[in-house]
Amino acid sequence: MTVTGPVDLNADLGEGFGRWQLTDDEGLLSVVTSANVACGFHAGDAATMRRVCDLAAARGVTIGAQVSYRDLAGFGRRAMDVPSAELAAEVAYQIGALEVFARAAGARVAYVKPHGALYNRVVRDEEQARAVVDGVLLAGARLPVLGLPGSRLLEAAGKAGLRAVPEAFADRAYTDEGTLVPRDREGAVVSDPDAVVARSLDLARSGEVTALSGARVRVGARSLCLHGDTPGAVGLA
Repeated sequence: MTVTGPVDLNADLGEGFGRWQLTDDEGLLSVVTSANVACGFHAGDAATMRRVCDLAAARGVTIGAQVSYRDLAGFGRRAMDVPSAELAAEVAYQIGALEVFARAAGARVAYVKPHGALYNRVVRDEEQARAVVDGVLLAGARLPVLGLPGSRLLEAAGKAGLRAVPEAFADRAYTDEGTLVPRDREGAVVSDPDAVVARSLDLARSGEVTALSGARVRVGARSLCLHGDTPGAVGLA
């Protein structure tokens, strides 16, 4: 089975604060169609969010809120136990912060995507997934939600009447179950340009990816993500 229609290309942007900048935002904005903008909880600050929104709007790139656990020190990649009501409020807070700068740039926040540990948590955790969706609704906009195909997050989004957008990763290895291989395992990040291109074409054409074990896994993604902090991200995109 093949995937029909265009596949969106998204990347994580604005992942810095102060004088420190992790991602090549300008370079990536020249090639991606959607920008997952850090909203201050795992990275990003007011000046960075404003700059990225201005650049994205000027280039016609769709702006999305990349929401995270409150974890600047761990870049949002540390597992945390956050009460549902608190998580919903923090998700809404992050969306609202980014919306200010998106509107100032003449655009709007068009979708929401969790980051790091939160992204992985809501693959299987129904309660945390519902909290993220509650946060989207609390923000006052019925925004599409990006997540892993078959995840609790996309299930919760669909039940709430939000558009659930399945995505895949060109630069990450997959397990046989269709989840991402943990970053601390060898081979978890794919940085070889030829391999990334081949995986991207495979995902776009067949809706499948070859897992780390060699098994073929169905993902059926409508958006393809390239991490902004992957070595050589701009060239890979």
